Amino acid sequence: MSTHKVGPETTVLADCLEVPGIGFLPINAFVLHAEQPVVVDTGLGLPDRDFLDTLGSVIDPADVKWIWLTHPDRDHTGGLFALLEAAPGARLVTTFLGAGIMSTERPLPMDRVYFLNPGQTLDVGDRTLHAFRPPLFDNPATVGFYDDRSRTCFSSDCFGGPMPTADLATSTDVAQVPAEELRASQRLWASVDSPWVQMVDPDRFLATVDPLRVMDPHTVLCTHLPPAVGLTPQLIDTIAAVPGLDPFTGPDQAALEQMLATFEP
Repeated sequence: MSTHKVGPETTVLADCLEVPGIGFLPINAFVLHAEQPVVVDTGLGLPDRDFLDTLGSVIDPADVKWIWLTHPDRDHTGGLFALLEAAPGARLVTTFLGAGIMSTERPLPMDRVYFLNPGQTLDVGDRTLHAFRPPLFDNPATVGFYDDRSRTCFSSDCFGGPMPTADLATSTDVAQVPAEELRASQRLWASVDSPWVQMVDPDRFLATVDPLRVMDPHTVLCTHLPPAVGLTPQLIDTIAAVPGLDPFTGPDQAALEQMLATFEP
């Protein structure tokens, strides 16, 4: 994992995974340096990752006041329980459904859980965070938020896209990717992560996109995309066009066996 700042108030904890046939998928977590510091998601739980050590290079975990879990998939919860232990004063922001999903793996300290639904807000001292459901998501517990002080949208999986190299996947600015390549990457990710877009009514889907246009964030921070600064209209236009997109079909068993045959013993 590596870290870099996006503006004066946010740090990205950047990581990625290579996905054969797709590319290098960014897997980011974030620290919002508010008066009451907020950690957004907690990275991968793989044995060679140590989320807590990386976080400790940015902020003392004991100073964390809020852990905003955008949804309880394993690429968002890897360091969660270690952070809960290291940050005894932190509250875990999730939903009723999110807490239920996480509790199937390990009991949550329910006295530290803070339920927040789309449309509600969270006061973190020097700013208010506005919770919303992103237009694209792969988990029904997904809740992103908008920080109107820094004009930053934390969009969870929405707007994601695999990158051709690990360096690009962990880069500081997605503007390094040509616009058409970025659009194709994001459409691919939508077909992988939100295959239900094939079946949605376009008008009803666009009604979920329009609030992002009104929000008009200067910066979009996505779990699965390098930071996007000043690109909001382009990003919104891309996802607005995904209804009817054919869902991704992964390799079958024959393709897996062919792939395994190329591996070294």
